[in-house]
Amino acid sequence: MSEEEILGNLRNSVLTYDLDGAKKAAEEAIKANVDPLKAIERGLAPAIREVGERFHRYEIFLPHVIIAADVMAAAMQILEAALPRDKVPKRKAIVIGTVEGDIHEIGKNVVAMMLKVAGFDVYDLGVDVKVSSFIDKAQAHGAEVIAMSSLMTTSMPNMGDLIEDLRSTNQREKFRVVVGGGPVTQGYAEKIGSDGFGRDGDEAVKVVKKLVGVQ
Repeated sequence: MSEEEILGNLRNSVLTYDLDGAKKAAEEAIKANVDPLKAIERGLAPAIREVGERFHRYEIFLPHVIIAADVMAAAMQILEAALPRDKVPKRKAIVIGTVEGDIHEIGKNVVAMMLKVAGFDVYDLGVDVKVSSFIDKAQAHGAEVIAMSSLMTTSMPNMGDLIEDLRSTNQREKFRVVVGGGPVTQGYAEKIGSDGFGRDGDEAVKVVKKLVGVQ
């Protein structure tokens, strides 16, 4: 089997949600001495980007994105194990959650999954997350971005509280803070001093990529 065929099999396994096929293609890549980094960058990465584009065009739905991400992760695990440690791609880390006092999660889940598809290491803290938990987890995971969601006007002030806490502890420059959610607007994001605002999953990914300098 040629290198191009193997790369094609990796790509197709993601696009067809074929977990076993992805593992087999990754193993074939290693046996055929295909550069694992090339397999990731030319086989898996284009496929997962296409999944994200299909989702944005409403051609597929969130469950499809979740499955595709799991398929890619399974192949990545095999390929990255064959890479020298200094060549393992370092992904930017993000912590995300719904702020304290709010248990809505559908929108937050979509954004988290789209960020994963875009290649970020995403640590989803869930719902009703305290300001201190956002900061503690961001520090623990070496995150560059803290992403907060609020679907209730009563919980929105917690977003500003987090930014104030970062300022008061001289940590504001450590993190990029992105906010979103139904009642949240660009104007509100600017008012509390956040670094970005995402209206939906696609916009949030673009904002985060720009903030951390990822193409």
